[in-house]
Amino acid sequence: MAFELPELPYDYEALQPFMSKETLEFHHDKHHKAYVDNGNKLAAEAGLSDLSLEDVVKKSFGTNAGLFNNAAQHYNHVHFWKWMKKGGGGNKLPSKLEAAINSDLGGYDKFKADFVAAGTTQFGSGWAWVSVKNGKLEISKTPNGENPLVHGATPILGVDVWEHSYYIDYRNARPKYLEAFVDSLINWDYVLERYEAAAK
Repeated sequence: MAFELPELPYDYEALQPFMSKETLEFHHDKHHKAYVDNGNKLAAEAGLSDLSLEDVVKKSFGTNAGLFNNAAQHYNHVHFWKWMKKGGGGNKLPSKLEAAINSDLGGYDKFKADFVAAGTTQFGSGWAWVSVKNGKLEISKTPNGENPLVHGATPILGVDVWEHSYYIDYRNARPKYLEAFVDSLINWDYVLERYEAAAK
């Protein structure tokens, strides 16, 4: 199925002051659109246009770098926009998610510290993740467009640490961006939705 650029689930000003209108315009309208356009072209050339996005990501990993980079980044961003909302973040989590974070990740404060550390220490471009693997939550980081799907896990939360996701607003202060993401942007309801789907 052809990749499509999704509409943002909020307006361009909704995430200010933590993520600016300018960042969203560049990140969504230019960067994400390029992944969609390039991904469609490369998927067609590889004869994989009929597969689901997840299947394209998994099939192209390690075999077709160009297609993988664009398809994986499209997958990552489809969810990234939904992982944020106006008035999000903080430690008021849905109870089922809170219980899982307490049992698997050592509680909210440890989760936050470990998640921010994963994003901060990802050298160069990449992502930090919370995923379900073998029925348990785990925190990880990946380079470039790589994601937990190709490592046998299901991502339920991810944060983009490519410079285009924060440089306009935070310059080189990546940890400050990650703190703002956790404290003020995470859409915990969407994380819960992903968790419940992964835990089935």
